[in-house]
Amino acid sequence: MDVKTTFLNGDIDETIYMVQPENFVSGDPKSMVCKLKKSIYGLKQASRQWYHKFHQVVVSFGFETNAVDDCVYHKFSGSKCIFLVLYVDDILLATNDSGLLHDTKKYLSKKFEMKDLGEASFVLGIQIKQCQEGIYISQSKYTKELLKKFDIEEGRTVSTPMATNVKIDKDEKGKSVDESKYRGMIGSLLYLTASRPDILHAVCLCARFQSNPKEYHLSAVKRIFRYLKGTIQYGLFYPKNENFSLKGYSDSDYVGCRVDRKSTSGTCQMLGNRLVSWFSKKQNSIATSTVEAEYIAAGSCCAQVLWMRQQLRDYEIEEKEISIMCDNTSPIAITQNHVLHSRTKHIDVRYHFIRDHV
Repeated sequence: MDVKTTFLNGDIDETIYMVQPENFVSGDPKSMVCKLKKSIYGLKQASRQWYHKFHQVVVSFGFETNAVDDCVYHKFSGSKCIFLVLYVDDILLATNDSGLLHDTKKYLSKKFEMKDLGEASFVLGIQIKQCQEGIYISQSKYTKELLKKFDIEEGRTVSTPMATNVKIDKDEKGKSVDESKYRGMIGSLLYLTASRPDILHAVCLCARFQSNPKEYHLSAVKRIFRYLKGTIQYGLFYPKNENFSLKGYSDSDYVGCRVDRKSTSGTCQMLGNRLVSWFSKKQNSIATSTVEAEYIAAGSCCAQVLWMRQQLRDYEIEEKEISIMCDNTSPIAITQNHVLHSRTKHIDVRYHFIRDHV
């Protein structure tokens, strides 16, 4: 559903004056101003007042706010349930009961001027296809637009977004390229990672060189586009009627960055066979061993898993024991040892070395 004139629905709870707009001047424009009674576009408080008004409306209808996301609401009535997601003026509803869906739409339409767009098939650039087996999401249309925009429709395709033996550095002696174009390509690819976790690591590596990029970096980005050309229809499938056991996976690329020698953490979380969360991020500090790099990555995965467990509780799904998979035995041994472990001494020393000197 789409809300029309969204920000005009907000109520002003403070005194705000504005200069008379052009073509609507009354009296002396220098001595007379307008006092706002309702929120308008361009007002700094507009988005906050709109959310406050919407929150009051849906809560009065029996919805509850999600504990970890204020823009997600849920409502349970026995075995019936409905979920509501708000993104500025776009509302996405998901339910297992058509009657509950009809009542919610009818109630919201009374409170706001809205347009019912029917069954969700295209939301925020993401294509949604629903079938008996489950839900499939992709960004194939957006991918085609990117290939056309950056003129990469011609040429051969590749089987991987980045070669496994490639280590990207600054390439200070290389020829510089247009920064605005390079940043535009990176920004477009980052949005595409919402449904394409297979390119996330490669895109994040290239995103580190947006300041003064070289031809070497541009060729790496173009390789990602050539990979996308051969995998336009790739997406994520979420089957239904399967278990919802939460499981996490973590890994690290030890000193993978050739510029500052920092490692990269990579994690993903799954509900049964459904991939629901993933990220690849350079660690904040230099790890002095593979054990430390893997340990930091596992900690990041644990934090994300705890956040997801709290969210699942709002959906009345309780996860008591959650597995986190790690391919290094040393971090596993550290987590299971409650006494100072010999393999953690270097971690403690490195953290406190500079503090003593300060």
